Amino acid sequence: MKITWLGHSGFRLEIADQILLVDPWLTGNPMFPEDRRAEAIGGATHVLVTHGHFDHISDAVAISRELGIPCVGIFDLMSWWEEKEGIEVIGFNKGGTVKLGEVAVTLVNAVHSASVAGPDGPVYTGTESGFMIAGEGHTIYVTGDTDVMADMEIFNDLHAPDIGILCAGGHFTMDMKRAAYAARTFFNFKTVIPCHYKTFPLLEQSADVLKNELPEVNVVEPEVLVPIEV
Repeated sequence: MKITWLGHSGFRLEIADQILLVDPWLTGNPMFPEDRRAEAIGGATHVLVTHGHFDHISDAVAISRELGIPCVGIFDLMSWWEEKEGIEVIGFNKGGTVKLGEVAVTLVNAVHSASVAGPDGPVYTGTESGFMIAGEGHTIYVTGDTDVMADMEIFNDLHAPDIGILCAGGHFTMDMKRAAYAARTFFNFKTVIPCHYKTFPLLEQSADVLKNELPEVNVVEPEVLVPIEV
């Protein structure tokens, strides 16, 4: 399995027979080198979207159309895109699981907000979510944008993820301390990868707090387009 950070909350997951792009914000992302776009999206089989904010969806429709692959996410947003953009989608809802080849993806709760920009203001298209992604004998918990929540205990009971991709930049989501609390209190991760940080000065710039508070966990500070092999 290879997990490659695309900057901010974007990831390329090469798992079992799938290549999944999660929240791929490439165009205008200050952390992503746009001349390496083809490398980032090459061979992708699906685009997974956690919620409708621009820093998670800006490239989703374009990639779906360019590669002829489905977008996967909450039913309301997917249905809207299917009608408005004419792309292939897989829409489901929280607690639901879809099979993507040999990979099982479950939509789980998050606590944040979710909208896309419209001509007359925000358009609300479903709610924020996270993913449990299971394959190759591993389960990855992608939190999406969220704060700590008691639901995480249930997630661990049901899915027992060994890899956590945790939003941890603060201001808009959990910060490093809160992400460490969530990991320590609710999960038994072997590997933790922080995201939604460094992108702007407003966000946390270092994962030192996360590392210091999770001494028994392999906390990997990702580098853009450098694969992490699990």
